[in-house]
Parts: sequence; C-alpha cells; structure tokens
Amino acid sequence: MSRHEAREAHEVHETSATSEASERTSHQPGHQPRPQAVGFDRAMAAVAKGVLRVTGAALGPYQSAVIRIGFSLTWLLFLLREFPHRHELYGPEGPWGWDMAQQLIADNHAFTVLMWDDGRGWFEFVYAVAVLAAVLLMVGWRTRTMSVLFMVGVLSLQNRSVFMGDGGDNVIHLMAIYLVFTQCGRVWSLDARRAARKPEADDDRVGPALWTALGALLLFGTFTGKFDWYTELPWNLPVVPYLLWAVWLGTALSWCVRRYGSEQPRILANVVRNLLHNTALVVIMAEACLIYATAGWYKIQGSRWQDGTAVHYPLHLDYFSPWPALSELLSAFALPLLLITYGTVAVQVAFPFTLFNRRVKNVLLAAMITEHAVIAVILGLPFFSLAMIAADAVFLPTTFLRRLERLALRVRGRLLPKRGGAAELPAQRTGGEGPREREPESVEHARA
Repeated sequence: MSRHEAREAHEVHETSATSEASERTSHQPGHQPRPQAVGFDRAMAAVAKGVLRVTGAALGPYQSAVIRIGFSLTWLLFLLREFPHRHELYGPEGPWGWDMAQQLIADNHAFTVLMWDDGRGWFEFVYAVAVLAAVLLMVGWRTRTMSVLFMVGVLSLQNRSVFMGDGGDNVIHLMAIYLVFTQCGRVWSLDARRAARKPEADDDRVGPALWTALGALLLFGTFTGKFDWYTELPWNLPVVPYLLWAVWLGTALSWCVRRYGSEQPRILANVVRNLLHNTALVVIMAEACLIYATAGWYKIQGSRWQDGTAVHYPLHLDYFSPWPALSELLSAFALPLLLITYGTVAVQVAFPFTLFNRRVKNVLLAAMITEHAVIAVILGLPFFSLAMIAADAVFLPTTFLRRLERLALRVRGRLLPKRGGAAELPAQRTGGEGPREREPESVEHARA
C-alpha cells in the first residue's frame, strides 16, 4: 500500500470512528441535540443533495431531445417552404440589399457569415449548410457539432434580413443559441444508438475530423477579419465569435480528458458538462415562461382583450384567413370567441405560477399546445405555432414521453419487424437499465 493510500485509509478510519462516537453519544439517555444543529444539518444535507443532483447528471434527457427535434424540424420546414423565395428573403439581390444590410450590421454588430461575401455562390452554400445542419441535428448525428452549425445557419440567415422575421423566428433565434450548451443527443438520436453499440469505442475519427475542419474555419474567419470583434461593453459585445471559440476549445479539451485523462479530470469534465446542460435547460424554461408572462400581461392592457373581442378581428383579416369559410363560421359564435379571448389571457398569465403544481401545469400545457395548433390552422401561422409548441415541449412530463417512446417502439416493431426481435430505441447513454437507476457518473461524482 502506498503512502497516499495509507493516508486515505487512516482518514476514513478516523471519520468512521468519529461518526460512531457521535452516534453513540446521540443515543445516550438524557442527550438532546440542539434544534439549531438539527436544522443546520438538514439544510446542509438538502444543499448537498441538490448540488449532487445538478452536477451529477444531465437532467431532462427526453425533454432536451424533444426541443432539439422540434426546433430543427421547424427551421427545416421553413427553409424548404421558402426555398423558391430564398433570394428575395436573404439573398444579395433581395429587397433588403447588400448595402443596406451592411450598414445595419455595422451598427448593431450582428453575426452573419452571409456578409463575408456578396456572391450568389456563397449564399447558396450557406443556405445548403443550414438545411443540412437542420436535418442532421433533427436525427441526432454528431449533435454537438450540428448544434453549432445549426446556430450559425439560423443567426446568419435571420441577421442578414432582420425585418423578414416574426415572433416564431425570434424564438428559434434564441433557442438555437441555448441548444449549443445542452446534451440534446442522449436519447432519440443516432449518437445514442452509436454509443449503445460501442460504449467504450476510442477509434472515433469522424468527430475529431469535423472539429478540425471547424477549427480551420474559425482560424480563417479570425485572421482574415471576417469576425466582428467590436467589444464596447456592455451593449455591443459580439457574443457569437467568442462563443464559437469557447465551444471549440472546450470540446477539444473534453475529448482529450476522456481519452487521456485519469478518473478525477473525467469526473470534473462530467460535472462541467452537466452543469452547462442543466443551466441551459433552466434558461429555456425561463425563456418560455417569460414569453407567456409578457404576452399575457400586455394583453391585459389592451382594450380589445378587456372587452373580449380580440379574437374576432384577426378572423376577418385576409392575411390571417387561409380558410375564409372556416373563419366566418367561427366568428359567427360570439360566446365561444369571448371565452377563448379571456381563456387565452388567463392561461398565459397563470402558466408560470403553476410550474410547482404538476397536475395544473399539465392541464395548462395541453391547453397552450392545443391553442397553438389551432392558430397554425385557422390563422395560417404554422411555423410560429411549431416554434412555440417546441418551446412548450420542455415542460412535458417524462412519463408521457416514455409512453410515446414505447408506442413508437410497438408501431415500428409491427411495421418493420427484425429477425433479432423487437427493435428498440437507444436508452439514455450514460444511464442504467431502468429509469430510476442512478447513472455511473453520478456514483463516481458522489464518491469523489
């Protein structure tokens, strides 16, 4: 036994002896622990349990997978829908010309790679990369790399023509940044399937090759002056170039630690990754609550929402009437429109306050998802509704998502039977066999 191991064994023995002595003292007759000490011990135990839960595992793997699929699918459908009109929306020959976009970006310092060159070929390349990144992120292939490319595609196109977007585009804009920090490929992804087949594989060459190529692009953008490094704090800080370099360096360091590091550096790397993931998930939840809270309180101040006629007027606008006959049919019933108007305000204002009551939260969540589905059909706003439904999905209960998973397994097993038995979707990559089993990295973290 080495000197370090002997010292650790001695410390463990002393700790055990101290604990046994204190336990014997607490059971002696007439010994009563002080209430302050008991309360302090309970508080510290609760804090330790919370810290272990936040840093020991990436929470919400199914929720993060749903929002990954939802936002990438929404952006992909939008790009495919507007493919014939892509030049008018974001191209250098569109109404919002190259010179006007250059003047605006020089003032607000927004990030977009479309301003690197005004050629048509460069625009077509960026648009194609945005489509490809959305497809690969949706299926979960190299989710860390694809989340970065997805963010670059979203920011580049939207910042090129800022006046072409709506509320749904703003939601995708923000969520694309948040997804970079999440571990959104732990379930329902090709990454999870690959990890389940080769859990200890060290011969991965695709990942390092992708990050090498991205590093070369970052070096090119940095040394050729393509990136805007204007840093007049606090308002004009160009977050994206620093974020790209931080993600690239952090991922390279994490790969080196996993491949060559000892146990303690690996545990520390897992703690950092889990903390970033859980923080990003909380930010996504807070963003969704903020959207609904501000929308609800602004509606309360409107006179049309106060008298219950706000829903009536959009049904008579040609721009929001893809089905005129259906709009006229709905507007003919005054009482349901009145209830929908007041119900919309009540649900949006009350939703952030119901997060601690699971049953009430689930009822309001189902109401909001139904409302956005109706908006997509009646008012002709499918992409806005899909973006909001994807944001709502972060609050879906895990039991419901697991039921959907089992249903998908049964349907796929009937449609595509395999020789080796029923097909199974990959489970959580670092988890155990059951949903309640603690992850190995959590055990190592607790032991450390």
